[in-house]
Amino acid sequence: MAQAMLSKKNNTEIKTKIAVAHGDGIGPEIMKATLKILDAAGAQLEYEPIEIGEKSYLSGHTSGIDQNAWNTIKRTKIILKAPITTPQGKGYKSLNVTLRKSLGLFANVRPVVALDPYITSKAPNMDVVIIRENEEDLYAGIEHQQTEDVVQCLKLITRPGCEKIVRYAFEYAKVYGRKKVTCMVKDNIMKLTDGLFHSIFKEIAKEYPNIESESQIIDIGAARLAAYPERYDVVVTSNLYGDIISDIVAETAGSVGLAGSANIGKEIAMFEAIHGSAPDIAGKNIANPSGLINAAVSMLAHIGQTEVADKIKNAWLATIEDGIHTPDIFQEGWSTIKASTQRFADELIQRLGKKPKSLKSSQLQRGNGNIVIPDFHRKKTKKVLVGVDVFVDWQGDNPKEIGDRLKEIEAGGLKLKMITNRGVKVYPNGHEYTFCTDHWRCRFVGIEADTSAVPPMYSAIDPDRLILLLSKLHSQGIDVIKTENLYKFDGKRSFSLGQGE
Repeated sequence: MAQAMLSKKNNTEIKTKIAVAHGDGIGPEIMKATLKILDAAGAQLEYEPIEIGEKSYLSGHTSGIDQNAWNTIKRTKIILKAPITTPQGKGYKSLNVTLRKSLGLFANVRPVVALDPYITSKAPNMDVVIIRENEEDLYAGIEHQQTEDVVQCLKLITRPGCEKIVRYAFEYAKVYGRKKVTCMVKDNIMKLTDGLFHSIFKEIAKEYPNIESESQIIDIGAARLAAYPERYDVVVTSNLYGDIISDIVAETAGSVGLAGSANIGKEIAMFEAIHGSAPDIAGKNIANPSGLINAAVSMLAHIGQTEVADKIKNAWLATIEDGIHTPDIFQEGWSTIKASTQRFADELIQRLGKKPKSLKSSQLQRGNGNIVIPDFHRKKTKKVLVGVDVFVDWQGDNPKEIGDRLKEIEAGGLKLKMITNRGVKVYPNGHEYTFCTDHWRCRFVGIEADTSAVPPMYSAIDPDRLILLLSKLHSQGIDVIKTENLYKFDGKRSFSLGQGE
């Protein structure tokens, strides 16, 4: 099973220092089991413990990590992390998101393989890798309440972010002999954000003619991925979609408790189980360490210790085949031993050097070459201001009333083109059945613009006009809550039209 990495030279004579976070809940138990396996398998590692998670939050570090831990991570550049607990309430931010974004861990990679019939799977032929963009999208976490009725969350998609993750997916496929990369987006609705992701996918796919590429809308793509996983190989997508479908495939394959993930950056990488800290079973010695074990296998592959990685992975597969199962995957009449956390680790250690009899053996050593992501180079474009969307808090319910009022305002040589409510055009010529909130997008363009043309012809405007317009709106008692400038880049309209516009 292929794992994710930015490869380093294979050198098992020098021990690699790694930061180890034992985590919260079941974290210390599964980390103890995992480190025991790594040592028994001959992994050349030196552990440097770090304190992150609940204790760090409660000791006053609002991000869940102190400076000593940051220093260790920056020195070792490798993190093996057990699940952590984020305290409820008080607005604590997710440490996982903080680590991924602060350290530039742009790629989240989750290989998922079904282990049927040893672990019941709804998709016995599943063998897919989900490669998820890890730093942007809605996970930027930028939210505002703008009116009494309306809150917003900003979806940020960037060209460098798209280029990095898409190229990583194709490089991964090339290095590990994967045959196809599927892009999943929703650009039939989000034509600019998801549209950018899709267009960059198509651009980069041309550089890999030996790898099949395809694109799918995320809703039907997720459904088909669950129903027909054998049709997929590598899937690349944005942050939120990737978060969802990676859990779908893990659960469909057998259990999210078995899957590990790699978070890859250009300098630093973090490896973790995908499940939570499960405080309800903490201290009972019944947690399944498989997710963290598989994360550690990915880590070994990343640092070049592929021989040890294969040894551990094959021993894990042999243990599963022999029916040594923790309670979460134990099946009466099929499993042979209901193993505790530490018993499972001991059974795996006894099988080091063995390979599974029926399941596909791990062959990480067959990876060919390194995954290289070039630096981003920004292209020069011509940017022209052609209008402004003014968002207004107005608690009336008749679009014509506010529309006629704003139509009379032509300050700074700008005129009202249309008004939308929740994205739907309501003025002029809206529909009486459209439900309206107190949040109105009022689009102003230059008076020279020909808005009746198809497509509309927008004229360039001076930025100073916007200040005059806002001043006039304020003097008229209009409650402006935000503005968004409208631009053309290289002559192309770079803002969405209203539904019905």
